[in-house]
Amino acid sequence: MEIFQFDRDEGRITQHASVGLLATRIATGSGPVHLTHLKVEPGGTIGTHPATSPQMFLVITGDGWIAGPDGARSTITAGQGVCWDRTEDHTSGTENGLTAIAVEGTPLTLYAPEAPGATGATGATGAPNS
Repeated sequence: MEIFQFDRDEGRITQHASVGLLATRIATGSGPVHLTHLKVEPGGTIGTHPATSPQMFLVITGDGWIAGPDGARSTITAGQGVCWDRTEDHTSGTENGLTAIAVEGTPLTLYAPEAPGATGATGATGAPNS
């Protein structure tokens, strides 16, 4: 077992006109997958850019907005996520601050939500969305 800190705010990111963005690389795998902790400070934005690979953006705390290629903003809050396809332009931001985990690399298939109180190991044996 190894306990580690992943909210180290190691690098301030300014590419793509990003403002108030701190990132910490968490892990990579033997295949094309990378996990990154993102902290977007109040009033911050992650500038518009194309996804270099399939990407999941999982909001852990706070709230904000996300937008895809059409620029239309949708609200996102803790416990929600968004998937972007490879090369898909996207951006995000927040008035109050948020933290998220970005999972980039191999395309992932989302599991269908389970009914509350369902038996079994969530995500371990369930069937993914088709």
